[in-house]
Amino acid sequence: MKIHSLADLKSVKKEIEAQALRAAALAAQRALEAKQQAARRNLFQAAVGQVQRLPQSQLADLKPAPPKPIPKQHLLDEAAALQEAISDEVDVTTLLETDERLSFRRPGVGPDVTQKLRRGKWSIQRQVDLHGLRTDEARETLTTFIRDAHKQGIRCVRVVTGKGLGSPGKEPVLKDKVHRWLVQKAEVVAFVQAQPAHGGAGALVVLLQPVRAAL
Repeated sequence: MKIHSLADLKSVKKEIEAQALRAAALAAQRALEAKQQAARRNLFQAAVGQVQRLPQSQLADLKPAPPKPIPKQHLLDEAAALQEAISDEVDVTTLLETDERLSFRRPGVGPDVTQKLRRGKWSIQRQVDLHGLRTDEARETLTTFIRDAHKQGIRCVRVVTGKGLGSPGKEPVLKDKVHRWLVQKAEVVAFVQAQPAHGGAGALVVLLQPVRAAL
């Protein structure tokens, strides 16, 4: 705008003042809006309180799955079970002492051992009752019983077989099988027929090997 007179100069001055007023009003309006927005934000935070960022659940877990553990103890137990397998077909007629009450002692074991067993010099520490069990159940029960007793340091046990009076022909089938099973167990040192007070012909008193001390 060209200034040709004093009136023109006054007009320019008024325009500048008007622009300044508009700028000041605009700045004041913006400041007020900013203050109001900050107040609303603070009010929301005061109402919600402390917050935590949520995990990003949509991310894929690319970590490889750990390998399955090798059942070493199970394999060892199976190997031990194979070693402990006992047969029903072992001929024990040459191993048993054919006295009035059949007995057994491992080669190298003196006759005094079975004599002490007969006289009750060894205290019976544990017993297992096989009477009434089927052959497979009785074999497994006896094998587990002998193994566990030996591991726990038990020396003298009683094995109840029954007298076989309920068997066909009244033959002591289970008792004969138990004889065969016991002579195959490395843990067994000797066994004798129990005294009448401990089952007589329906039970055996078994002496087990002592546990070897670890080197």
